[in-house]
Amino acid sequence: MSKEWRRKRQRRVFHALLGMSLLLAGMLLRLAWLQLAPAKTASAESSHWKTESVAQRERELVLDSGRGDFVDRHGLTLTGETYEALAVFPLQAKARPAGDPADLTRLAAALGVPEERLDRWMKSLKEPAFWQAEGAGRPLKLTAKQVEVMRRLRLNGVRVLPYRNRYPDGFRAKHALGYVSQHPELLRLDYALRLRERTMKLTDLTGGAGLERSLDVLLQGTGPTTVSYFTDGADKPMHGLEWRLKRPTNPFYPIRVRTTLDRTVQNRLEAYVDKEGLREGAVVVLDADTADVVAMISRPDTAPGRGAGTRTEDYANRAVRAATPGSIFKLVTEAAALEAHAVDERELFHCGGDYGRYGLHCWKRGGHGNLTLQDALAGSCNVAFATLAERLDARQLDVTAEKLGIGEQVGWASAAPFAPLDRPLRLLPEEEGGHVFAALPTVRDGGQLAQTGIGQRDVRLSPLQAANLVVTLLHGGLVQEPRLASEIRYGTGQLLAGIPRQAWPSRYGQVSRKTTETILRGMEAVVAYGTGRSIAEGRWPVAGKSGTAQVMQGGTERLNQWFVGYGPVRSPRYAVAVLAENRGVRTSNQATRLFRGVMDILAAPGQ
Repeated sequence: MSKEWRRKRQRRVFHALLGMSLLLAGMLLRLAWLQLAPAKTASAESSHWKTESVAQRERELVLDSGRGDFVDRHGLTLTGETYEALAVFPLQAKARPAGDPADLTRLAAALGVPEERLDRWMKSLKEPAFWQAEGAGRPLKLTAKQVEVMRRLRLNGVRVLPYRNRYPDGFRAKHALGYVSQHPELLRLDYALRLRERTMKLTDLTGGAGLERSLDVLLQGTGPTTVSYFTDGADKPMHGLEWRLKRPTNPFYPIRVRTTLDRTVQNRLEAYVDKEGLREGAVVVLDADTADVVAMISRPDTAPGRGAGTRTEDYANRAVRAATPGSIFKLVTEAAALEAHAVDERELFHCGGDYGRYGLHCWKRGGHGNLTLQDALAGSCNVAFATLAERLDARQLDVTAEKLGIGEQVGWASAAPFAPLDRPLRLLPEEEGGHVFAALPTVRDGGQLAQTGIGQRDVRLSPLQAANLVVTLLHGGLVQEPRLASEIRYGTGQLLAGIPRQAWPSRYGQVSRKTTETILRGMEAVVAYGTGRSIAEGRWPVAGKSGTAQVMQGGTERLNQWFVGYGPVRSPRYAVAVLAENRGVRTSNQATRLFRGVMDILAAPGQ
């Protein structure tokens, strides 16, 4: 063999090896590029090729969203409970049994459902899911006996896992706390940066109302706890790699919010108003000393956790929505007249049943006859209060209303940026301020004044404002801001932020103590011998003011029925506002009756 031939062969081998080396180097460079390249080189659904690869064989199920929880004023749980639930991951049907084929039959028996139904559900799965009882809307809570049976079964892609349920069975404060749901529009507004960084998805849950909304940035936490199940490209389990648990490691989250609510009172009152048939309306209970919200109820009721795809009206918190107040506004009219020195407590009014102009009449046929200012409030005389209103001008009514916290949002709000959020905080973002006049009139209109003075025309206020008005009267005119939360703590228990009590700053100061004392005596007379005498008997002596407002609903005349007051009279503990909306024109005042029942529940031993 010649030297020339050997040299040629060596060159060919060299070139072949060089080609293979270059090919291998190219493959390594391509692999490095795929790993290190910016996200824009990957698909629109993933920022990394490795994520795409894993997505083909990894199925993920969220066990706990990592969202912070709420407790009541005593530390009792309002949201968040963990229980065992059955998780199922999609697999080929023939890959499901890992042992005895009869295990599927045993699983169906443990769940109490036909095997055909369970098998059909498993085969239909495209994504991992928890088993739910029909119509339940959340994973089935397994009993200890069911868990014992299921843990003996050998079925691939089937496991008993701890599930974190946002709203426990005892959860009743739905409107006060709000709800979570998929809100792409809110996510775009509040989490634009995190969406751009792909640390959130438009399908993530966010707070839609109440405290869930106002504290959402803090409640979101640092991420969910998930379990992943790995399969190959044929949807068969990858043995030895099937399950992987991922959870956040930040010990400071999730946070815990202490509310001012009393869970026991809230639940009892919710059950009571449902039993008594309150279909539309609200009940607000405030601590008479601090103005803290002890209970807040809105009807119609809602199922927790379902905020999207339903009527907005069903989720409106009527406790903070402004409505026509009727005669409870006479408390403001009397305060305005007393502050302007337009009336004397000893003055006598005469009511013959007809005011004589504007088509205005007293509710009592034939009128009340001669009566004092206190009698006029006790009997809710339209003639006397229309007379008072016409002695005033619109600005005097409007200013006095503001001094009493009416016509403005009075719920707790920070004047400066709230440190943990770096922006101002309003605990109840849906609260409506209402108003006395739609626009302050520039020309005196006696008919407008008369109708406004009895709580009709453009007057709007919320049950929260109405209850807070009572607290203001009890405190000699000092308006406080009702709180729904008192503090926020890290997961470690360390204080993150306090929410201190604070007064509500009116631009015009406050009404005098003498004015408030006169009105409180009139509220006692309402129950002693006036329109509220039907509720004089009960666990506590109470005082208050009833109201009935004419409203239109779909072209039909309806009534808003109110009662606001406090109890016990000599040492007030609670201020309460009750609103029964859109009642029939010939119905008795449901709010008055409910007020008595609410007070009796509050007066029960242990409250």
